[in-house]
Amino acid sequence: MKSILARTFLLLSASVLLAAREKAPATYSVPTPPLADFSALDWLLGDWAGKIVPPWPQGEVRLNVSYALDKRFLVLREEIKLADTDTVPGLKESWMGILSPDRSPSSFMMRVYSSTGFITRYRVTVDGPAVTFNPEGGDQPPPGWLFRKSIIRSGPEDLNETVQAAPPNKGFFDYFTVKLFHLRFQERSPNP
Repeated sequence: MKSILARTFLLLSASVLLAAREKAPATYSVPTPPLADFSALDWLLGDWAGKIVPPWPQGEVRLNVSYALDKRFLVLREEIKLADTDTVPGLKESWMGILSPDRSPSSFMMRVYSSTGFITRYRVTVDGPAVTFNPEGGDQPPPGWLFRKSIIRSGPEDLNETVQAAPPNKGFFDYFTVKLFHLRFQERSPNP
């Protein structure tokens, strides 16, 4: 009886070992999306600084554009300081936008987080030296107000940024324009 039990145990053990060898180990992988093609925006990378151009109130703007997370996203950071005028109070705001690819090759989406607490979403289109940021709502946009922006490359070391605003139920007006110079060229730029 002991010999029958020993043989049965050996047969069962051998069967379990063979089954374990035949079963392939489980491997899991999650396919990642393709890398974004930000090549049309390479000229925008780096640090920029400049002053508001007349006729708008005096002010300064600093812009930084850099890659993030293995070049899967572009991060834009901007600081804006505008002086008080007789009709408009001064402004000091910082914002950070995370640019990600959209379905169209020349279109991107950007979610913007502001020091004012607003969270807005923009559709961003690139057309040669022009980048346009059009509002598309967001998690917490300014109630009733719309802001859009365009950045136009005017040379290898400078660009113009125009911000437009639309009060509730009104059309857009130019809020300000700033001439920005790439900081690596700033020592050659007049009055940045």
